[in-house]
Amino acid sequence: MRINYGDKEITNGTGLRASAVLNAPHVEIEGHDQTKLYTLVMVDPDAPSPSKPEYREYLHWLVTDIPEARDIRSGNEIVPYESPRPPAGIHRIVFVLFKQQARQTVYAPGWRQNFNIRDFSAIYNLGAPVAALYFNCQKESGVGGRRRGVFFPKLLQAISKLCSWDQAEEQIQRNIDIKAVPFTIQKLIHNTVETCEMLVDS
Repeated sequence: MRINYGDKEITNGTGLRASAVLNAPHVEIEGHDQTKLYTLVMVDPDAPSPSKPEYREYLHWLVTDIPEARDIRSGNEIVPYESPRPPAGIHRIVFVLFKQQARQTVYAPGWRQNFNIRDFSAIYNLGAPVAALYFNCQKESGVGGRRRGVFFPKLLQAISKLCSWDQAEEQIQRNIDIKAVPFTIQKLIHNTVETCEMLVDS
């Protein structure tokens, strides 16, 4: 799966302002068999704020019947795209892709807040996700909250694959003196692992 907002390709942890995501992104499902179909879900697990995510998971977009090797415009938009507009902090905006068993009727939920990807997958027999990506989004004047991993990039990349804070802590201790790391960076490492765990559990 490849996702682009304009000429900006999304990778895990990419930082984007709200003004850069006003329009739906270009999404392409890589492959060669157009008979295979996919469902894409886009949610915000940090709504309305990372410190108090009462609306987790807020549904921003839901598209089904996306053919492999085609872009998302070939799919069936169940819930129209709503651009992220974080009122506070830095929000993780998560894209989760499922492979469908066949075409089926999917109903739009009555509201966007408190959507649950795991329940949705169970209801429509989608199984586990086949791909997931997330980016960090904040309003134009936003400060604070989660920050992109600009320090220790190689270490963070290794940690993000572990999907366990206990394993991550062990990895950190083998590479650096954790007591010498500023608290803000320790928190950054923890948030990286937390995001990875959420994607795996979805």
